[in-house]
Amino acid sequence: DELLCVIRDRVAIITLNRPEVRNAMSDTLTPALRTMIRTCGENPDVGVLLLTGAGPAFCAGGNVKGMGAHRDQKKLEMSYDERVADLQERQRLLTGALASVRKPTIAALPGPAVGAGLALAMACDIRIAAQSAFVSTGYLRVALSGDYGIAWLLTRLVGTSRARELMFTAEKVDAARCEAIGLVNRVVPDDKLQAEAFALAKSIAEGPTLALRYMKDNLDEALQFDFATARDHEAERLVRLTTTADHKEAVQAFIDKRKPVFSGK
Repeated sequence: DELLCVIRDRVAIITLNRPEVRNAMSDTLTPALRTMIRTCGENPDVGVLLLTGAGPAFCAGGNVKGMGAHRDQKKLEMSYDERVADLQERQRLLTGALASVRKPTIAALPGPAVGAGLALAMACDIRIAAQSAFVSTGYLRVALSGDYGIAWLLTRLVGTSRARELMFTAEKVDAARCEAIGLVNRVVPDDKLQAEAFALAKSIAEGPTLALRYMKDNLDEALQFDFATARDHEAERLVRLTTTADHKEAVQAFIDKRKPVFSGK
């Protein structure tokens, strides 16, 4: 019950469903989310993953109360190295897996995205926020340094200077400023968030699957390789796509002045 998923028009709508605690991570929600990301990423009937939160929040991050007297006894008994390895593995299977999905991913923020919740949103390709939403890195408030790749993701989205400011202050950043600094792509009225996020997801999901996958590869490599290497890889992928049925369908649809119908082949 803590995680919902429905597939509609090739869009997997994944909803964090703990509204009573602003959809904070839990020992039930987080493993389920890791499984759902992998399952939807591998499902040929899913073209886009749309991640959102139930109620007036996206995700409040980690369970702060669980960091105190109610900490998991099993984790308390782990050695330092075991705890590090455990967190590294959980990160790899959550934000790592989300960033690795070879399909477009969208985060729809109905409200706050804090700490690991913000990292989760930033691991998606596109973010749409309701006007009343805000984000915060949050870690400073619990005297922690950050996890789930938040520093890496934040630096690439807003630049090193702003990333340092947001990490060092843990200030609440409203939706309008998030859009201004490039942390979210769009801000929409609260009551239109889900409809607009789904409409965008559906329009992308109707596109050519392999071309979208290769676009994502190209965009990822733009952050990793020099211009010449990235350009050469782009050329390889484009030539590969010229042999696909979807490319031929797109060209014919252009000639026929109609909307193409892609098969993913």
